[in-house]
Amino acid sequence: MTIRSEILGCGSYLPERIVTNEELSATVDTTDEWIRSRTGIGQRHIAADGENTSDLAFAAAQRAIEHAGIDVADIDLVICATATPDNTFPSTAAKVQHRLGMTQGAAFDIQAVCSGFVYGLAVADNFIRAGQAKTVVLIGAETFSRILDWNDRGTCVLFGDGAGAVVMRAMDEDETSASGGNGQGHNSGRGVLSTHIHSDGTHYDILYVDGGPSTTQTVGHLRMNGKEVFRHAVKNLASIVDEALEANNLERSDLDWLVPHQANKRIIDSTAKKLGMSVDNVILTVDKHANTSAASIPLALDVAVKDGRIKRGDLILLEAMGGGLTWGAGLVRW
Repeated sequence: MTIRSEILGCGSYLPERIVTNEELSATVDTTDEWIRSRTGIGQRHIAADGENTSDLAFAAAQRAIEHAGIDVADIDLVICATATPDNTFPSTAAKVQHRLGMTQGAAFDIQAVCSGFVYGLAVADNFIRAGQAKTVVLIGAETFSRILDWNDRGTCVLFGDGAGAVVMRAMDEDETSASGGNGQGHNSGRGVLSTHIHSDGTHYDILYVDGGPSTTQTVGHLRMNGKEVFRHAVKNLASIVDEALEANNLERSDLDWLVPHQANKRIIDSTAKKLGMSVDNVILTVDKHANTSAASIPLALDVAVKDGRIKRGDLILLEAMGGGLTWGAGLVRW
């Protein structure tokens, strides 16, 4: 029997407070036109005072569990992808595990910045394929507003807070093939077909936070060389998409939806153009959410599933690039 991980449900949470570009321009030397023309961002959600990453993660996890129709007793692993944990340790995932009332299984965080959710998808999928977990709650959650330098207009306008989650379950590959999919054979069944992750520490210093417990004993602020990040993003994201398709003997034309990391509309548009994909087949939420780092893909996924665009049997490509540099992709049959 060959095991595959199927995505049973998804959920998301956004803080109540919305900060528009116009509101931001009252305190930052910027304008709505400047932000929109360069990034496509119109607004972002900002966590309230006392609202932590674990609060956002817990709310998203609860909604994903409800959407999946499972009990907490079914869960044996919680993974939280975040670069903005509540504490240096213990993990934010452990807090979520406790608040869910889950006393069995395991919980841990992973950190690959904006690629965190895709890295988490790879980790969860491999745990399931190896038989070490049957039901996994995978969360991407961030409060990037806490690490922004609000005097740096080149970075502070780009990010927002939020969380998204999915529930993944072990399923016999023959069962997924029998119960859904467009086509025949290995790639016809539902679930995660493959995951692909990469990193290159050579470019460590083009996107980073200038603080940490072992260096400055401070949290620090986000620093970015925007032009270099853009250049690497367009190149790496297009190549990782082809890598995922080639691994499954699929063509670009087979894709129904691209669900990219929501960093910048220009990067997303450039990637879609390189792939020959219509913008109508790209899930875009950066205008309303801004860049929510590890939360952006599950947030966008939840929007498109709940509004009915993503349907059973659709072939979906998730892709992201983040600090490290890290980048990756996951190919999923919904």
